[in-house]
Amino acid sequence: MITDARVLRADFVPRDVEHRDSEVDALSAVLEPLASGEPSDPAILLGPSGAGKTCISQFTLEQLRQAVLDIEVQYVNCWQNYSEYRVLYRVLEGLGKTIDIHRQSTPRDELLERLRQYDGPPCVVILDEADQLEDKRMLYHLHSLPQFTLVLIANEEAEIFASADERVTSRFVGAERIQFDRYSVPELIAIMDARVRWGLQPDVVGEGTLRTIADVAAGDARAALSILRNAARHADQKGVERITPDLLEAAIPDARLEVRRKNVDTLTPHQRTLYELIEETGTIDPAALYEEYRSRVENPKADRTVRNYLQKLARYNLIRIEGTSRDRRYCRVEY
Repeated sequence: MITDARVLRADFVPRDVEHRDSEVDALSAVLEPLASGEPSDPAILLGPSGAGKTCISQFTLEQLRQAVLDIEVQYVNCWQNYSEYRVLYRVLEGLGKTIDIHRQSTPRDELLERLRQYDGPPCVVILDEADQLEDKRMLYHLHSLPQFTLVLIANEEAEIFASADERVTSRFVGAERIQFDRYSVPELIAIMDARVRWGLQPDVVGEGTLRTIADVAAGDARAALSILRNAARHADQKGVERITPDLLEAAIPDARLEVRRKNVDTLTPHQRTLYELIEETGTIDPAALYEEYRSRVENPKADRTVRNYLQKLARYNLIRIEGTSRDRRYCRVEY
C-alpha cells in the first residue's frame, strides 16, 4: 500500500504546496534582496501548530536556493536547541565550521566570533519554535551579523519576545509578520490527497475517509498526516487493499499518542517538570503548581516564564487550562 513513506511525514517538504500561495509570496518578497547579494530584513512566521509555517519556510528557501546558487540555509529547532550555545553550534555545524570545536569546553563567545568571521555566501537561519530560546539576546547577536538573515517561527509573537529587553525587540520592529491560519477541511483534504497520490497505491483511500481525518484534525495538518500515516501502516500490517473505517478508527488514538510522545520528548527540562507535575496530580491550581515546581528544579524560572511554558503545553495539547485567571486550573489531558 505504501509506495513512499517519506511523503506521509509531517516534516516532508513537497515539490508544490497547497493553499499557502500568499504566504509563500510574502516570504519570497522579504528574501528577494538575497538574490542580488543584498542583506534581507528578518521575517516572523506566526500561527497555530500544524498551519504549515515550517513547511512553507523550508519550501520557500528551497525555491530561493534553486534560483540563487550562492546561498546557505540553516534550520534550527529551538525546542530541541533552546540555549544560545546549541543554536550557535548547530548553525556552525551546518556550515561545516565545527571540526575543531570541543562542545564541552569551547566558550559561547568563540562560537559567536566564528560566525562573525564567516565569509561564505549569504545564510538564512530558520529558528523554528523561536519562543523556546532561553536567552533572547541571541536574536540580537545574530541580527547584528550582516551575513545572516533570520526567519523566526512561533505560535505568538509575544512569546518570542517575552523577557527580551528593548535592545532585542527594537531590532525586529521592521520585520515582516506573516500570519498563518488553521487549514479548512477542504484545504486539509487537498493536502492529504496530494500526499496519497505521491505515497500510496491508487484507490486505497476515498475522499470520505480523508474528510473524516480532516474533521478530526481540526485544521492541524501535522495531526491529519499522522492519522493518515498510522491508518496506512495499519492497513499494510493487515494486508488489506483499502483504508477502511475500522482501521481509521484504530489509527486515530495511535496518531494522537504518537504526536504527544514526540512533543513530550522535545520539552525543555523545566517544561518537562511542569508537565510531569500536572500528569501526577491530574488537576492543580497555579499556586500549588508553582510551589512544587520551585521545589523540584534548580534556578526556577520567573512566574511569567512559567505561564508562557504552560500556554505552550496547552497549545500542543499536552495539558488543558480551565477557568479564568482567578480560578485557573491546569489539568491532565486524557487520551
